[in-house]
Amino acid sequence: MNLQTLAMAFMAATAVGGVAWVFLYPALSGEAKAEKRRSAFARTAPAVRQVDRAQRSRREQIEGSLREIEQRQKRDSKITLNDRIAQAGLSWSKEKFLIVSGIFGAVCFAVPMFSGAGPIAAVGLAFAAGFGLPRWLLGFLKTRREKAFLRALPDAVDVIVRGIKAGLPLFESIKVVAADSPEPLKSEFAAIIETQAIGMPLGEACARLYERMPVPEANFFGIVIAIQQKSGGNLSEALGNLSKVLRDRKKMAEKIQAMSMEAKASAAIIGSLPPVVMMLVYLTTPDYIAMLWTHPTGRLMLAGCVLWMSAGIFVMKKMINFDF
Repeated sequence: MNLQTLAMAFMAATAVGGVAWVFLYPALSGEAKAEKRRSAFARTAPAVRQVDRAQRSRREQIEGSLREIEQRQKRDSKITLNDRIAQAGLSWSKEKFLIVSGIFGAVCFAVPMFSGAGPIAAVGLAFAAGFGLPRWLLGFLKTRREKAFLRALPDAVDVIVRGIKAGLPLFESIKVVAADSPEPLKSEFAAIIETQAIGMPLGEACARLYERMPVPEANFFGIVIAIQQKSGGNLSEALGNLSKVLRDRKKMAEKIQAMSMEAKASAAIIGSLPPVVMMLVYLTTPDYIAMLWTHPTGRLMLAGCVLWMSAGIFVMKKMINFDF
């Protein structure tokens, strides 16, 4: 009797334990929650994959736009004389520039020849005046124009950002900049409007700004507009970030200029000291220093001095000019 009772109790306990294992163990072990998480993830996985595909597609579009812009810049990297004249802000044609350079070189050749300086000096002066000086002048005008452009570009980008936030289209905001900005920003943005008016997409018209104004800031602006036109996105936020970058670059350039002024002043003193000493010696004792251009050995020494001084000035210029 006791054995039967124990057997029935054991069977009852086993049955109760089996029922508890089936119904209570999943809840206590966390399997039910895990199964819910797996089912929820299975339901949300297609949406996640769709978002990943959208992000990957946008990233591929941006990479394609950047690659296309880089290829176009490499293809158009060769700068012609007409491009250099346009970048300097001159309305001259190539023929007019060459004629003026030739006339200037001929005048500088004739003056030394008739004054008895000799053919070598006349040819050297004519080459420097007819070939070197006009191109140096183009570079000087180009640099001055780029500095004026960079001073006004951050404010122009801010105007575009405010116009977009106010509800104006991008093209209308660019028109506002072209109407109210100072030169050369006014003419450059007017060229964007004219280029877009003849059928070129606005993104490509803005990307071509770098061809007329070859500075990194203009390239940044063109890339932002071109990518936004192809891939979409928040244009006001992108241009706002671009404006911040432009102002930070401007602050960095001014800081570098302030920190390098001591080195520039030292280089200017070192470079100007030999000619100044030579002039002072000529004013006090002209016969003593006149042997540098009257005696053959003196001419050779003078040519060597000019060569080494030019090399030293070039090295100092490279040391104190910073690209960023």
